[in-house]
Amino acid sequence: MTPVRTQHPATAHAPLIRDDMTVEVALSLMAGAQVDHLVLCDGDDQSTGLVTLARLTALRNNPAYTDRVRLRDVPEE
Repeated sequence: MTPVRTQHPATAHAPLIRDDMTVEVALSLMAGAQVDHLVLCDGDDQSTGLVTLARLTALRNNPAYTDRVRLRDVPEE
């Protein structure tokens, strides 16, 4: 049996990024691109989800946060 992968359509203004990017780099990219979300992709460039500016900001404000957290480690909203 083949597992089903959820495909998330890319939006016109959301950059596609790999899920191994750190939260800090993703926040910097969002600021530079002036977007409020990014489309996450796995190693095969398949869309695996979205991450929002609000979610990453909340995560960064958590006392347990470190600058080594990768996007693939961010819990889904």
